[in-house]
Amino acid sequence: MSATNANSCPECSGPLQTDQTETVCKQCGLVVAEDRIDHGPEWRSFSDGPNRERTGAPLTRSRHDRGLSTEIGRSSRLKGRKRRRVARMRTQHDRSRVSSTAERNQIYAFTEIRRLTGALSLPRSVRDQACVLFDSAQDDDLLRGRSLEGFAAATVYAVCRTNGLARTMGEIADAARAAERELQIAYDAMNRELGLQTGPIRPRTYLPRFASDLDLSAAVERDARSILEAGSRAVGGRNPGGVAAAGLYLAAEDTDEQITQAAAADAAGVSAVTVRSAIDALRD
Repeated sequence: MSATNANSCPECSGPLQTDQTETVCKQCGLVVAEDRIDHGPEWRSFSDGPNRERTGAPLTRSRHDRGLSTEIGRSSRLKGRKRRRVARMRTQHDRSRVSSTAERNQIYAFTEIRRLTGALSLPRSVRDQACVLFDSAQDDDLLRGRSLEGFAAATVYAVCRTNGLARTMGEIADAARAAERELQIAYDAMNRELGLQTGPIRPRTYLPRFASDLDLSAAVERDARSILEAGSRAVGGRNPGGVAAAGLYLAAEDTDEQITQAAAADAAGVSAVTVRSAIDALRD
């Protein structure tokens, strides 16, 4: 449209007059435009640079409703009858948020997953992936007869396995509200029915954490990595945590940072016999 047509009425070609938010034709009275759109930000920002934020929290898979639920807040300014009415509204609203038993189970499990990933200092990506995995397990009816706590812990362990994060089942069971047996049963069910893309854990993935727990230097960690790479065939099929602890013990053996087999076993969460057996295999 040309500039001439843009400044004239589309009906009678009369002149236009803009008054606040409305554009009206002077001849026929046609309202050509109204409700001017403000393309600026939704609130004032005093930070440097452009602010592209929008209101509301971002969507997240760690909530059963993706974080889109509403909530009736509290106010100290409400008194008497109005305060009691808002309290009743809040109660009814909280009851109506959960429409089924499956949704209630999901809320409980997602809360446990968020607590567990926070206790283990795991990233948000692990938390969100674990919630998605729990959702898939629930859709395939794998929860029947199994504990929610065990499945929540099993999803966290499964995501750690698929992402190559060095977390043992015992570590997660210690922080979870379920026994290690419950975690194992839930993990086996998901691995069997959902076909998880999990592979064997390499012992070297445990080295940085075990070395930090044992106060060993980067040089000892580097030597332990070389030992494990050289003896990878000799320790195949063994507990990867015990193998990593054995590599650190051998690397620190000829330095001033010597450690005991019991300390290495405690850091790996295995028995001293497991570490001793891995040490003999690496030496051979």
